[in-house]
Amino acid sequence: MFTCNKNVFVASVRIYSIRRLYVCKRFSCYSPERNRNFSRPSEAADDAVVYVHWPYCRRRCTYCNFNKYISASIDHDRMRRCLVRETETLLQQSGATKVNSVFFGGVLEVISQNALLPTDAEVTLEANPSSTETDKLREFKAAGINRLSLGIQTFSPADLKVLGRDHTVEDSLRAIQEGRALFPGRLSLDLIFGRPGQTVQAWQGELQQALSVCDDHISLYQLTLERGTALFTQVEHKHQTVPDPDTMADLYACARDMLHAAGFYQYEVSNFARNGAESSHNLAYWRGKQYIGVGPGAHGRFASRGGGQTLREARIQILEPQHWMREVDRLGHATAKRTVQSQLDILEELVMMGLRITEGLTNERWQQFSGGASLGDVFGTSQVVQGFVAAGLLEFSHSVLKATRSGMAVLDSIIPDLLLVTQDFYQRYTQGDPTGPQVSHRAE
Repeated sequence: MFTCNKNVFVASVRIYSIRRLYVCKRFSCYSPERNRNFSRPSEAADDAVVYVHWPYCRRRCTYCNFNKYISASIDHDRMRRCLVRETETLLQQSGATKVNSVFFGGVLEVISQNALLPTDAEVTLEANPSSTETDKLREFKAAGINRLSLGIQTFSPADLKVLGRDHTVEDSLRAIQEGRALFPGRLSLDLIFGRPGQTVQAWQGELQQALSVCDDHISLYQLTLERGTALFTQVEHKHQTVPDPDTMADLYACARDMLHAAGFYQYEVSNFARNGAESSHNLAYWRGKQYIGVGPGAHGRFASRGGGQTLREARIQILEPQHWMREVDRLGHATAKRTVQSQLDILEELVMMGLRITEGLTNERWQQFSGGASLGDVFGTSQVVQGFVAAGLLEFSHSVLKATRSGMAVLDSIIPDLLLVTQDFYQRYTQGDPTGPQVSHRAE
């Protein structure tokens, strides 16, 4: 999570699913050699979203495997200077002329100097509800933050200790009260379920407490045991026991039902909103928009149009903060790896991300990257898709492919098969099948 000092307001973006979705390139049939004659779709979008990663924390939570560092001595001025410089460099490389949202903190001025930052742009700060950070919320608002995401995680004092959190339930309640006063209608709460020893009855009590104090947005994340974390080791050595899969499903179903009854709309696997409080920043990821990642270990997806390139790239910034700062001082950015995405790469990501949201993957968005092939061309005759539709897990028409309420609960069991359908269709074109995609030269 995020820790704030001086005027550095930055945050990390987390993209989860219920039972986190691991779909790797081992599914991909794409071969650069075989597709060397393809003209891949280029990135024509003029807008982007930006997120900034602050790599330091006061302590590491027992479940956390993010790119975080515990340091007693941090050069905040240098880090902020480097974040500003890398933001400027990557914006110039992307050629983006408009930034629709920022997830972070402290680089608003340089963004507005290099691209249009509309007055209604969503500017989110992700923060811990500790007393130190709550005291700074007014400063954040004055600096341009207009949306707050609080990492509450749990209202159980015992579970806060299990998770290694550095705040109390009282801190959470105070931060929520202050956040609602400063950012009315734009406060989000993060909660984790599937914690060691958690029961449905206890979870219902927590949700009731959350609903009694929350604003209009709640994010629910299933606890994922990451190898190398303290909690993984505790469970591996049987010092802690997490709920079984059936209980996990019951916890998720319970939360969905209670939030729905309270007027929340589930617009994504893990995200619920009412009164139009959906996060436009995260929707940009799920809709396949381009995004610029700034800071140690940040990821991005954008075309370097400022450098004359038109093909979308996957980018990763250098992980270690000191190394990252040295490279930013030297080059203006610290990109460790940049890989031009194939058409198949982009289509796979559209499937993985688009099925996460309730609105689904639209044919209009799909065709911007498919070279003209419609959703019907790719999925219309698939027996796999027809089977999911018959089972009540997917809805499909020529205008949209989306998961049903039941399908969203088991999305990680559906996505791999849809990727194989996508790859099969794409491979047919590489073998000269005229029913394959006719690759376009430009896509937005």
